Amino acid sequence: MAALGWLTPRRRPATARSVLAGEASAEAARKSTQDITGDEPEFPVHGDARAAAFFDLDNTVMQGAALFHFGRGLYKRKFFETRELARFAWQQAWFRLAGVEDPEHMQEARDSALSIVKGHRVAELQSIGEEIYDEYMAERIWPGTRALAQAHLDAGQKVWLVTAAPVEIAQVIARRLGLTGALGTVAESIDGVYTGKLVGEPLHGPAKAEAVRALAAAEGLDLTRCAAYSDSHNDIPMLSLVGHPYAINPDSKLRKHARRLEWRLRDYRTGRKAAKVGIPAAAGVGAVAGGTAAAIALHKRRR
Repeated sequence: MAALGWLTPRRRPATARSVLAGEASAEAARKSTQDITGDEPEFPVHGDARAAAFFDLDNTVMQGAALFHFGRGLYKRKFFETRELARFAWQQAWFRLAGVEDPEHMQEARDSALSIVKGHRVAELQSIGEEIYDEYMAERIWPGTRALAQAHLDAGQKVWLVTAAPVEIAQVIARRLGLTGALGTVAESIDGVYTGKLVGEPLHGPAKAEAVRALAAAEGLDLTRCAAYSDSHNDIPMLSLVGHPYAINPDSKLRKHARRLEWRLRDYRTGRKAAKVGIPAAAGVGAVAGGTAAAIALHKRRR
């Protein structure tokens, strides 16, 4: 299956419309109390074909980690045993409480998932992914982040998920949210059957930045006019690529970095929006390495 899905946008849910309207109203009220010299440019800019938005998934668009929710669904369908579910549950609980990714936990989860799906058909997992989204993920979408994505769609811009989660899961979520598509980690398959290996490496950290850079080049995008959203300091390379970086539900390291560079902040974990700390910074330093991952994200290789 291709790592990038081209998906048809759907109509925005009423709840997302309400959130977006509320945020716009609050933003206007806040501006009226500040001494602002000159008008802040409209954002997102309507009709700007060279602009797009890139959203991290875990804890940015959705509460918790997609891979762990997927594991729950596979357990329900008897893909693995109870002791493996306990490990998934512990990792997910840690992620929810800490709000940050632990590399060791994430690696264990990836290894477990790969061993679990080995020998299964890609089409089977795609179908199951649709069911798992309804069972465990739909209710965990952050309405505030969903509204931000919809604002870009309404402005005529494309919106992609960029995640270390399996691309099959990412594409399901993107399609259900009416987004343009998804970049995600690609599991190797031969003749439509998973081998239990990855194609390259997970789409994580600098690899995300390289995937976004490659996609922008292919799409003719101007990254200084694009936006990126994430909760994790691991995604600073991706956020630094664009002209409009946003820290969403940020971990402590990202929050500190965002305040220093005057990036915008949004925090939906407490039901309130964090104060905006400044106009989005211009595109900063590019990410290093990970060029191979960009190719993986755009073209699936079969061995």
